[in-house]
Amino acid sequence: MEQFDKLVAHIQSLEADFHKFYEKGQGAAGTRLRKGLSELKKLAQDVRNDVQKVRQDRKEQKGS
Repeated sequence: MEQFDKLVAHIQSLEADFHKFYEKGQGAAGTRLRKGLSELKKLAQDVRNDVQKVRQDRKEQKGS
């Protein structure tokens, strides 16, 4: 659950730059938004990897 909370918190941290870029036309906010989205992609990949590991561990335990 901690990983999910990190994802949600990160998305919420991007909200201000999202509005600044799309609604106010601030170019620098777009750069920050792109960087934040790149970090979000990394966090999401970490969650995917953890899910895969947990699934594999469960499968091994069930098979034993």
